[in-house]
Amino acid sequence: MFVKTLVWSFLMVTVLWSYVITSSVKAEESSLQSQLLDHAGKSYIGVEDASYQEYDLVLREYVADRIGKRFGIALDPKIYSGFELLEIEALFKCKKLEESFDIFLKMFVK
Repeated sequence: MFVKTLVWSFLMVTVLWSYVITSSVKAEESSLQSQLLDHAGKSYIGVEDASYQEYDLVLREYVADRIGKRFGIALDPKIYSGFELLEIEALFKCKKLEESFDIFLKMFVK
């Protein structure tokens, strides 16, 4: 009986601990995501538009963070545009295991 209670207690602590960890990670991600969604449906006059520049900055940070989490590659969001980062992410998803990430990043050298 004691062993059964101990096992259940261990399982409950493990479940609660994993919930705490994942909720803090989700909170950080959802903050960037909500900032990005604030720009949904808006149109911009051009790349000089202050609203567009704000959108592009949030997009850069969000996608660079997502690439870092999924592929373990830290990309500087100041170097690439938001759309370049989206393209890089798409290429990383298609790459073969034996291919290096550098092959794809060389396409975007400035």
